[in-house]
Amino acid sequence: METPLSWLKDFVEIELPIAELVHRLTLAGLEVEEVRFVGLPLPTANIEGHTSGGRQVETNVTGLAWDPEKIVVGAILEVMPHPDADRLVLCRLDDGTQEHIVLTGAPNLFPYKGQGPLEQPFKVAYAREGAQIFYGHKPGHELMTLKRTKIRGIESFSMACSEKELGISDEHEGIIILDDDASVGMSLVDYMGDVVLDIAITPNIARNANILGVAREIAALTGARLKEPSYEVEWSGPPIEGRVYLEIRSPELNPRFVLGLIEGVKIAPSPYWVQRRLRLAGMRPINNIVDATNYVMLELGEPLHAFDYDVLVERAGGEPPTILTRLAEPDERLTTLDGVDRELDDFTVLVADSVGALSIAGVMGGEESEVSERTTSMLLEGAAWNFINIRRTTASQRLISDASYRFERGVHPAMAERGVRRGLTFVAQLAGGEIAEGLVDAYPLPLVDSTVEITPNDVERWLGIRLEVSEIADILSRLDFKVEVEGQTLRVMTPDHRLDIGQGVIGQADLIEEIARIYGYDRIPETQIADTIPPQYGNPQLEREERVRDLLVGLGLQEVVTYRLTSPEREMRVLPPEMPPDDRPYVGLANPITSDRVVMRHSLLASVLEIVERNARIRDRISVFEIGQVYLMAEEGELPEEPLRLVIALSGPRSPLTWQGSDRGPMDFYDLKGLVDELMTALHLGVQYEPMEHPTFHPGKCARVLLSERQVGVLGELHPKVGERFDLPEKPVVAAELDLEVILESMPESHAVEPVPAFPPVLEDLAVVVDEEVPANEVEALLRRTGGRLLIEVTLFDLYRGEQIPEGKKSLAYSLVYQAPDRTLTDEEVAKIRARVIKKLESELGAKLRD
Repeated sequence: METPLSWLKDFVEIELPIAELVHRLTLAGLEVEEVRFVGLPLPTANIEGHTSGGRQVETNVTGLAWDPEKIVVGAILEVMPHPDADRLVLCRLDDGTQEHIVLTGAPNLFPYKGQGPLEQPFKVAYAREGAQIFYGHKPGHELMTLKRTKIRGIESFSMACSEKELGISDEHEGIIILDDDASVGMSLVDYMGDVVLDIAITPNIARNANILGVAREIAALTGARLKEPSYEVEWSGPPIEGRVYLEIRSPELNPRFVLGLIEGVKIAPSPYWVQRRLRLAGMRPINNIVDATNYVMLELGEPLHAFDYDVLVERAGGEPPTILTRLAEPDERLTTLDGVDRELDDFTVLVADSVGALSIAGVMGGEESEVSERTTSMLLEGAAWNFINIRRTTASQRLISDASYRFERGVHPAMAERGVRRGLTFVAQLAGGEIAEGLVDAYPLPLVDSTVEITPNDVERWLGIRLEVSEIADILSRLDFKVEVEGQTLRVMTPDHRLDIGQGVIGQADLIEEIARIYGYDRIPETQIADTIPPQYGNPQLEREERVRDLLVGLGLQEVVTYRLTSPEREMRVLPPEMPPDDRPYVGLANPITSDRVVMRHSLLASVLEIVERNARIRDRISVFEIGQVYLMAEEGELPEEPLRLVIALSGPRSPLTWQGSDRGPMDFYDLKGLVDELMTALHLGVQYEPMEHPTFHPGKCARVLLSERQVGVLGELHPKVGERFDLPEKPVVAAELDLEVILESMPESHAVEPVPAFPPVLEDLAVVVDEEVPANEVEALLRRTGGRLLIEVTLFDLYRGEQIPEGKKSLAYSLVYQAPDRTLTDEEVAKIRARVIKKLESELGAKLRD
């Protein structure tokens, strides 16, 4: 927020040097990001701001110093035509010492060209020869020095300046016309030199998004007295009662609404001092009515809106209008002040009358009822709105305004009346008119400000400093808290401009933060923690999840993290086009950040395949995994179930390209199955695989993963049609999706560890012929079960189908390792085990030894 120092001084005396003021504000949480000097001399030393990473960060300093001898107040006495240029004029100008002829092309002087001496001379900012100013018609801020030259035959050596040329704003289409109180010949820097502090308003200090709020902070930090503005109104017109009615239909969305009426106003430009302050604060002046509402918003933090009262009466058929605040109706639309015809959401709160919508509450007014050049009577609105609803509306409409910026951060309902009172007075000051007596004030949902009790012991415990009761009371009183002291207990009542102080222990924390800010974080000493450290508890679920991550990374996979948000259309791509879409209800977002991410995902696989899709165009080898939740609507309750899933995806060559040579064959189903096997073995879990059909995967290249006969996942090669929908290259993509919650729950608390055997093993190969339908893992399971504890390893190393094997049969060759922990096995012992194994294979699986 751009904050002019001259404006702050209306409410608090500031005697600190600028550098010290910036430092104090920044340490108190109002970080000054930039200091812009407008006319005043720039500092010779750097201005220290905040501390970051243990080092002091310097605040950015910009601006232009006005030479007090060369840039002064001048008076244009007459505007004369240029003899050789229609777009230039010659001005007879008095600079307090003598008259000059000044050449300019300022369009705001053209109406006065050739009219002779002006009845009321224009006071202007005059730069003499040798003055340094900014180029007015070049981008950015490039310095120039005024030198004597000839332009179209006329000697020019000085200039009547625009705001851009003096570094006030970027306005350069006309020269500055000063107010009448400017003394001719006076140094311009003495008349209106200023400093602008650009303060970062973070959400926790949203109450300070106004001049008065920053002034209150300065008063608290320096001990100076805060000069509150007057909220008294000089009523000069007939009562407002009976001339406008008010109805609030949703108090939870609009807890307070205040209206004031002023008649007989005259629309005109604002005085220059108002325009200058608005521009220094980053706002564009419009006219005296609009400027008055913006000025009060910047001053107090309460956004105001002005309606043309006569338009409202006309819409009401000549009767007193009724102002309604209500939710938008189906298919209702409104053209806002920016000229956009907007479709309104059903959650949007409107200010309306009996005919229809007038404005989007707390965001932007409507075009039809806005103040115009024809306005003579004005209805002024100040209100309080539900900040969450305002935030939701601005996001939906993609419409950010200065009003919504404040309302979506929270504005206290008490500020509505103060804003209207201050606004009526200021409008009357700038535009004349009679203020109708009284206000229309509806406050159906009064806010109860919090009251919190704290003690010096609380402060010492939380901050490590010992403050007396009187010191604590003084600090909080300087921030406008009302404090009652009873012994060692302070009963603190929150001022009615703040919404950020909670109740109970939260309120205590809020107050102690305020004490720390004003006392000074830099004054708080380092101390050892005095409280007992709470017991440390493990998180087995997280520890096991991290164990899985470590294992997968160790297996050569890279972790990815994808969006939890998606759309049904995105997720449909994991199924071939002919398959029906997922008909389970999604968890929808009330306020999505983008149109293609509006629901919480059902499928982690779809999210990972999007990563594969993007990377497959630029990388030949992909091996990734993700651990994350999916979100499934629960049968009972409002919150969804969030089961944890693990997805692995592989594509491309088996090994990266190296100078030593590598296996460049494409990764396939068995590479993926091997990774899953390695993971499960490391987790001390035994799994089995069974062929299955799944619409996402290639027929015949897909299997379910079973853990204790319970399916915990599926793996396989992606279906070609799914690959086409994801725009994947033609090389195979294999993927696994596992129920990680079940896997983590099944991990044993401990596992047996055996010493390295001291006795040699017996190795042999065994080849058997079985029916084609018999799976290899069934043969392996039977071998292990029959071999007992002495058969310690079974490895399939060959699969053969060919002329030597009968049709409908296959040959499986296994490497067997026999070993005893306490002795060397004899040939007789191994022969007995082998015979038992062969017999079992023949009887249960119909297997025959291969010759």
